[in-house]
Amino acid sequence: MDPELAALASSAANTLVESLTTSAWQQAKNGLGALWRRVHPEQAETVEADFDGSREEALAAARTGDEEAAGEALTAEWRSRLHRLLNKNPELATELSRLIEELRPALPESSTSTMYGRASEHGRVYQAGRDMHFNER
Repeated sequence: MDPELAALASSAANTLVESLTTSAWQQAKNGLGALWRRVHPEQAETVEADFDGSREEALAAARTGDEEAAGEALTAEWRSRLHRLLNKNPELATELSRLIEELRPALPESSTSTMYGRASEHGRVYQAGRDMHFNER
């Protein structure tokens, strides 16, 4: 698969899964259904029903505090589906990108991120969630 399409599938899966517990989930579901209807109309209702099932899993995980594990599993599942869809129908990339850009403003700004770094001897580790500026001499 084209690396750009693979990156899009991965990014889209993350955004779709993040939307599951927000008010944007219905928009995400409708957008997924529209993608599938364009190339596999017979599968669109199943994809929408599966997205509903993913939402239920995400909500249940949120209630039990198991959001991270559930999120990883759901992201992997949707990444795989989107990889297959884009691999067979690369013309859908623009539409998927548009859907993801429409969903992002409705998602929480403060997503939790975990960064790990390790340095040994005289090594240095620099990590930032956004911009990083250095004034070393």
